[in-house]
Amino acid sequence: MSHEAFDHVLFWPRLTPRLFHARIGDTRRMFMRSSIRLYLILTTILAGSAATASAQFQPRTLNDPATGERYHIEGSGSIWAPSATMGISSESLGIAGSTIDFKRDLGLKDQKFNDLQLVLRPGVKHKLRLQYLAIKYAQEATLVRDLVFNGQLYRIGLPVNSSLSWKTTRLAYEYDFITKNRGFGGLILEAKYTDVEASLQSPILLESARARAPIPAIGGIVRVYPVANISITGEVSGITVPEDVSPDYNAHYADFDIYGTVNVTNNVGAKIGYRSIDVGYTVEQDKGSFVVKGLYFGIVARY
Repeated sequence: MSHEAFDHVLFWPRLTPRLFHARIGDTRRMFMRSSIRLYLILTTILAGSAATASAQFQPRTLNDPATGERYHIEGSGSIWAPSATMGISSESLGIAGSTIDFKRDLGLKDQKFNDLQLVLRPGVKHKLRLQYLAIKYAQEATLVRDLVFNGQLYRIGLPVNSSLSWKTTRLAYEYDFITKNRGFGGLILEAKYTDVEASLQSPILLESARARAPIPAIGGIVRVYPVANISITGEVSGITVPEDVSPDYNAHYADFDIYGTVNVTNNVGAKIGYRSIDVGYTVEQDKGSFVVKGLYFGIVARY
């Protein structure tokens, strides 16, 4: 073995521990520096994520109304597709009229109608409401029985064109005696102006009858929010003049409406509901009965 090789073998046990410990120290320092960097990076990321989440999630305060309840003017339009049950009897010249069923006798078919509503909200508990609903049917049929209308006889087998127009203008005041962030309950005082006109036209006869009257009514409304932007509303109003008051004059009016609204924003929403209107009257020998009920779909806009 050469002298250089001998020296290398002789001194290797003494040099190796020092080199070994030096490398271990370097590794530890590198590991500590890397750990500190990683810790700083993770801390920065977590802090940024927490700040972003805090900015995105803002819990509702105790005085923050649900979505859709911050407005001064609200307008809505709906398409209503009700089923109709209608009958009328009109006397003239002391001749009692037949009770005419518009579906069975005249071939009335169910139609779709537009319903327009406007709400003015000057205060949190006060609302002024305006609604206009126009219902009109027109049909042709061949009579399957004799009918007496306005004192005139329409013979069986006669072709008849008939129409029924029913217009309702509703003006109401609503006072919400219960107001919460997730709903309200209130009282409704209203006047409905109803205009009903029916006509029957055959090749030899043309007769019509019309009834117009303002109808006062009282009712209530309740709205709840299962979640912050979805509401369920139910309202009912009506009045009854019983036969006990006068056997020749009596009437009733009942309007029931239940609907759900999804508020996309505070200013725009969509709703689906079910509405039923039942009107009946007796004026001496003239009688009328009108019931329309069914589903509707609409949109809501607020300012």
